[in-house]
Amino acid sequence: MTAAPPIESPLRTPEMRLDGKIAVVTGAGRGLGRACACALGGAGAEVVLISRTLPDLEAVAAEIAAEGGTARPLVCDVSDLGDITARIGGLDQIDVLVNNAGTNAPEPFTEVSEANYDRIMDLNVKSAVFVAQAAAQKMLAQGTGGSIIHMSSQMGHVGAATRTIYCASKHAIEGLTKAMGVELAPHKIRVNSIGPTFILTPMTAPYFENAAFKADTLSRIPMGELGRLEDIMGAVVFLASPASALITGSSIVIDGGWTAW
Repeated sequence: MTAAPPIESPLRTPEMRLDGKIAVVTGAGRGLGRACACALGGAGAEVVLISRTLPDLEAVAAEIAAEGGTARPLVCDVSDLGDITARIGGLDQIDVLVNNAGTNAPEPFTEVSEANYDRIMDLNVKSAVFVAQAAAQKMLAQGTGGSIIHMSSQMGHVGAATRTIYCASKHAIEGLTKAMGVELAPHKIRVNSIGPTFILTPMTAPYFENAAFKADTLSRIPMGELGRLEDIMGAVVFLASPASALITGSSIVIDGGWTAW
């Protein structure tokens, strides 16, 4: 009979610092990407900020630097597979990826156009797959493990009118997360997703100027409030850090209870 392993004493809370790590964030120039980048920079990672718009990235890099962190912009169009290979694949080190770039174009299902279908699925799914692939290849070559975090949505767990294609894309991300988590687990590369509810950002704020839309949204959230960018930041650091060392193929849903109904 095999003896049980000794119990280590004293127990210590796992570290949530990311010092010495390189964290890549796509769609980092604004909104959720900016919040993720600031969170990782605040936890000690050097953040590689990715989007197509250099001035946005420079502003976020300056924001992180002002708080004592380190960040550098990398202009890359994640809808261009050649750009992904050259720029993300060309990085010397990747320890954390936040696969955040995405889009939405709400419309009734009976009016969904091929152009909008392609736009949503190409960015939300195809680009996410190949960005993750480039990061995973780098992590495998390094041989030191890593953390890949897909930005999903509560809509990856439920359905909603006028968001059929967006829901389809985020359900695909949830499946991708599980499959990648299983395949990469032997290499200590963890893959998880974050599923936010409606987060109040400059982009979403105009939606909530419509009183009926705001009332309907809040009625679906048991906690009765919209998400803030800060609500995402702790989850990102947790999933990137050793504090979540045994978590893979899973999702953290930050929705105030929307999907618990």
